[in-house]
Amino acid sequence: MSTQTKRKKQAKILRQFRSIHRAMGAVLFVFFFVISISGALLGLKKNSGDLLLPKTREGTTSDLSEWLPLPTLQDKAIAVLRDSVSADLSPRLDRIDVRQEKGSVKFIFADHYYGIQLDGATGKVLHLGKRRSDVVENIHDGSIIDTYLGTEGYFKLIYTVIMGVALLLFTITGFWLWYGPKRMRKNRD
Repeated sequence: MSTQTKRKKQAKILRQFRSIHRAMGAVLFVFFFVISISGALLGLKKNSGDLLLPKTREGTTSDLSEWLPLPTLQDKAIAVLRDSVSADLSPRLDRIDVRQEKGSVKFIFADHYYGIQLDGATGKVLHLGKRRSDVVENIHDGSIIDTYLGTEGYFKLIYTVIMGVALLLFTITGFWLWYGPKRMRKNRD
């Protein structure tokens, strides 16, 4: 194969990669924009000074033998939710995060973004507020659409696979758009 034919073939491949890269960029721009902004916010959440993620508050003791039983603490958290936020909100829990070293217990609810931190020993409210980082995470991974459409995680699954493959293709085509011209210049010499 002659050098001229080889260069034409390389130029054709380079044009194809540029076309794929440009088309994917145009189609997926909004999604990449949302993922990049939400990803940056998630990276900053622990350093946001309670804006995105409430700091873990300190309870009175880390000695579990002095703590109230978890069902008692759960009942207190649900009572705080109903009395201080709204009796209409679901008390269904997503998880209970026990922070023994801090002497506190976090109650994170499944159907809304409120979280309550209680002192493990006294049951006193250490913090009550929205967990905005959970909203950002749900936007980032697409599960917020599942919540609104009731699609039980299928949107998130499809969305993350498409975005993962797209990022891989962007990496490959971007590398080739950088390397291809260097290779063509090298072959010219």
